[in-house]
Amino acid sequence: MAPASVLVAGGGIGGLTSALALARAGLDVTVVEQAGRFEEVGAGIQLTPNASHVLTDLGLAERLTPHTVSPEALVVRRGSDGSELTRVALGEAITGSHGAPWWVIHRADLQSALLDAIAAEPKITIEAGAALRDLTVTPAGVTATLGPAGQPRDLTGIGLIGADGLWSATRRALGDASSPSGRARAAWRATLPVDQMPRALSAGESGLWMGADAHLVHYPIRGGQRVNVVAVINQRASGEGFSAPGDPAVIKARFRGWCGPARELIEAGENWLTWPLVDRDVWFGPGRGPVTLLGDAAHPMMPFLAQGGAMAIEDAAVLAKACARFASSRDAQGFALACRTYETARRERVVRVQREARLNGWIYHLGGPIGIARDMVVKLGLSGSLLDRY
Repeated sequence: MAPASVLVAGGGIGGLTSALALARAGLDVTVVEQAGRFEEVGAGIQLTPNASHVLTDLGLAERLTPHTVSPEALVVRRGSDGSELTRVALGEAITGSHGAPWWVIHRADLQSALLDAIAAEPKITIEAGAALRDLTVTPAGVTATLGPAGQPRDLTGIGLIGADGLWSATRRALGDASSPSGRARAAWRATLPVDQMPRALSAGESGLWMGADAHLVHYPIRGGQRVNVVAVINQRASGEGFSAPGDPAVIKARFRGWCGPARELIEAGENWLTWPLVDRDVWFGPGRGPVTLLGDAAHPMMPFLAQGGAMAIEDAAVLAKACARFASSRDAQGFALACRTYETARRERVVRVQREARLNGWIYHLGGPIGIARDMVVKLGLSGSLLDRY
């Protein structure tokens, strides 16, 4: 490894995007990923224009386009009877007004595109099967201790980016030993072939269904061949990760009182997985030395604004821009300045987005008279354009 490398802990969407962006800014990068190999994780992800713009600037459009869909519209419905509350044009309307598309894609397809671009980038090295155990800041940069217990090894670089997710080891090493906070919600995820979509629904649209103590989201993935379905319910759950099998009978029972098309979506879902929704407050660390956090490690998001992945991708672009300004000398001092500039630029925005995502989760799950009032506000547009909120 070149001694001037920036270390990136974590090979998720944020970590891979930051590695590519930093390399394009002229820095050598080593990605440290604890998994022995990259595997398909998760299902759908929404890439709103703020994210697709960055990915296009990184030269990924040609790799991504065959796997993406630009939904024609976002349709919001009442879960109990399927009444359409509002319809927002997406597709060409979004590209025309924002200069970049609103894409939906399978996470594995996005990951593959990033890995293909990284494989063609000589400035990036990937160290798989290397978990971050600890880090030490030195005048020359950082030393990251990696590996399983009893077999540690050290890797040095001019700085380190903790892109290692919700349960970030980097965040813990920087001094935050707190645990993420549960939000008494659980997400259930499944996909289905596009030909099993309920006839009353369009496979080319994104859908949001709201109801008491639950909501439902669906949108096309895999170039339109499959549909991603995510149901979120009020449920206390425990555990980490995104791969606990879910009992279909449980989620079907939870949506039994909803309208026919919503129940059909649930019935058609294949191989349900479930996980608890947790997050933690925005925290970039103590702000000392050439170390910072990115994505879920710094600001995990509730999924109610479709911005978790987008914020990590934005982080990567802003950090790379700061590095191009301050870290061109490829030393720890320049990278530390870039880290502080990036943190200052990002803090207010990610705090606001995290707050808005939490608020949406409350709004989506309103029931009774206040739920009826919510539906009226949405239908009449009394709170302004839904698209403006997104």
